[in-house]
Amino acid sequence: MGIGLKEKDKIYLNVQVHPRAKKRGIEKKGSHEYIIRVLSPPSKGKANREVIQIIASYFDVPPSQVNIVRGQKARRKLVILEKE
Repeated sequence: MGIGLKEKDKIYLNVQVHPRAKKRGIEKKGSHEYIIRVLSPPSKGKANREVIQIIASYFDVPPSQVNIVRGQKARRKLVILEKE
């Protein structure tokens, strides 16, 4: 299975994060690729928590269904969205 494909109720997203942005937001770059701007700094997981909140809000799912699979300490992340 390739990145960005659906697997039953799971969606894999390629995410590029811009921490310490002036404006918070999400921008669709491709079919399963997104640019997310967060206000938080990339320290102590603050930016990652904000990324999860933004994705959960955008896809209208609880934050517990959004997980960062790869790239916890990088700007490029692989995020899995588990829809019920």
